[in-house]
Amino acid sequence: MESKQWYMEYKIFKNRPGLLGDVASLMGMLDINIVTINGVEDRTRGMLLQTNDDEKIDLLGKMLKKVDNITITALREPKLVDILAVRHGRYIERDSDDRKTFRFTRDELGLLVDFLGEIFKRDGNQVVGLRGMPRVGKTESIIAGSVCSNKRWTFVSSTLLRQTVRSQLSEDEMSSNNVFIIDGIVSTLRSNEKHYSLLQEIMSMPSTKVIEHPDIFIRESEYTYDDFNYIVELRHTPDEEISYESFTNGFADY
Repeated sequence: MESKQWYMEYKIFKNRPGLLGDVASLMGMLDINIVTINGVEDRTRGMLLQTNDDEKIDLLGKMLKKVDNITITALREPKLVDILAVRHGRYIERDSDDRKTFRFTRDELGLLVDFLGEIFKRDGNQVVGLRGMPRVGKTESIIAGSVCSNKRWTFVSSTLLRQTVRSQLSEDEMSSNNVFIIDGIVSTLRSNEKHYSLLQEIMSMPSTKVIEHPDIFIRESEYTYDDFNYIVELRHTPDEEISYESFTNGFADY
C-alpha cells in the first residue's frame, strides 16, 4: 500500500516529563513516521504522521485512548487547515456558520500567504474571494501567495495599477496555470463590454481566480456566492468592520 499522511491532535491534561517520548515510542513500534510536530494553541499538540498501513492508524488511536494525561481530539487524513496549524502552531479562524469563510488580521499575513499559496498550488477551477478595507494588504498577499506556489499572477482589473481594466490578455497571460487577480469593484462598476467578455472567459477557465471585494462582484454580476470555493477576510484588527460604502461611492458616476 502507498504511504499517505494523517493528522493527529491530542489535548494534554498533565504535561509530565517523558509524555511525548512515550507517544513517539508507541508510533515507532508501529512503524509510523512523524513528519511534522508542533504545539497547536494552548496545551494541544498536533502531528503529521505517515504510514503505508491504515490499520496501524486505527490501532494507534485505540491504544492512545488508554493513555493517561492526554485525549485524542483528531485523527484523520490532513486538511489544509491541519497542515497549516502544525506549520504555524495555531488554527486559522473560521466562520462557525459558513465553513468556506476564513478570517485573518494584518499581523497574520505570513499565515495568510501560506494559506493562499497552498490553495494556488492546486490545479483546476478555483474561485477565491478576498474581503478587506483599502490598504490592508489584499493584493500584496495574493502576489506573495502566487510566488509561494510558483505560479505567475495576472492582473485582470486592479486599483493598485491606476484602476486598470484589461480588455485583452496575451497568450502567455491566458495560461490556466496563472493566478488571475480581479478587483470586483473595478470589473463591475467601471468595466466595458470588452472587459466583461474577457472576464467571463477567464471565469470559465480551469484556473485559479482571486476576486477582491467579492460581495460587490456578486451584487453587480451574474455570479453568485456558490461560485466561490473560499472566502477570505483580512482586517487590520479583529473587530474592524468591512464596509464598502466609503470606497464605492466614487464609482457611481462611471
